[in-house]
Amino acid sequence: MSLDNTNGKLVRMANQIATFFKSQPEAERVQGVATHINKFWEPRMRKAFFELIEQGDAGFDPIVISAAAIIKRPAPTPHTTAH
Repeated sequence: MSLDNTNGKLVRMANQIATFFKSQPEAERVQGVATHINKFWEPRMRKAFFELIEQGDAGFDPIVISAAAIIKRPAPTPHTTAH
């Protein structure tokens, strides 16, 4: 699977979550998206998500972009060095 294909899937998945939450009261939409991603996306997915958010204009729904502020960033992976 190519990196672009993976990124496209992440954007589609995030936007599908936002679409679902558009049926909820406006005050709950951003929190709902963030809660869902925090609960169900593994750290590697959230890491790729933030890389796309930081690149800008990846095609995320505005609700997803707003939710990014409260989505948990995964802990940085420690770099191991060979001796």
